[in-house]
Amino acid sequence: MSEQPVDLSVILPVFNERDSLEPLSLNLLGVLEKLDLGYEVIFVDDGSRDGSRETLQELARSNPHIGLLTFVRNFGQTAAMAAGFEHARGQIVISMDADLQNDPEDIPRILDKLGEGYDVVSCWRKDRQDPWLTRVLPSRLANRLISWISGVRLRDYGCTLKGYRRDVIQHIRLYGEMHRFIPVFAGWVGARVAEIPVQHHRRQHGESKYGLFRTFKVLLDLITVKFLVSYSTKPMYLFGGLGFLSFLGGGLLSTLTLYQKFFYGVKAHRNPVLLLSIFLLIVGLQFILFGLVAELIIRTYHESQGKPIYILRDKQLAESADTSSAAD
Repeated sequence: MSEQPVDLSVILPVFNERDSLEPLSLNLLGVLEKLDLGYEVIFVDDGSRDGSRETLQELARSNPHIGLLTFVRNFGQTAAMAAGFEHARGQIVISMDADLQNDPEDIPRILDKLGEGYDVVSCWRKDRQDPWLTRVLPSRLANRLISWISGVRLRDYGCTLKGYRRDVIQHIRLYGEMHRFIPVFAGWVGARVAEIPVQHHRRQHGESKYGLFRTFKVLLDLITVKFLVSYSTKPMYLFGGLGFLSFLGGGLLSTLTLYQKFFYGVKAHRNPVLLLSIFLLIVGLQFILFGLVAELIIRTYHESQGKPIYILRDKQLAESADTSSAAD
């Protein structure tokens, strides 16, 4: 893999997909050869144990457009995509699955949509060829929840087939299982996000790596994404807000305790409302202290590493005036 820039990079995470790799590479290269673009294909072997690595090594040796990144063990799809993005040389980066369910014929349509001025093109599997109860239904529910919470309205966050401009993807750092939320992070930095319907094929080889339990991981990741997008530079707004609500609840219950004591003769030490009010007041104080600690951590993070709290789209500075001649 050279360092010379190219027009297009295609990233494919691979985990135990040996039987799909040769037909996939044949179809993919056939599509890319028709484009008037310089391109590269980067396979990322995520610790496969079925012989996929050997097949990918042979493909990389036989075609100079194919590159291979090999992990020492299975790190997950997000890590594989992050590695692909980091090593990609293309001005446009497209990610897709290596199981033959995404169709390479949709790549030109993604490029056309990016050519309309969009920064991210997310794909929607209109006629999805997966089990309805265990895959399609949980995915639809998760997509609606993600769209509602994030504010980025997409039909299919789980589709790996997506296109990105390099100047957008280079500002996004992926951790955990965050690859499906890239459009959310992109929208956060001001990118224009579009969605197009694409083909989806039934799995021909191997087994799916996704299960119903993954839906619960998505929900936990969504909480993290919401915090990062909305409160990553101002955590006190979140913790302080929760602390204020807790204080308010504790104050109202304390008032209720006094009211019951003076008007109904209810002894305070026998009133459970008093204990609940004290509990809420203590929790409110803890939330505020958490917010202060989080503020210190965030400020230390940004200042110690020189991390800016903004991202520039463009920069055009005014030319400095030559005042020396005017003074003379």
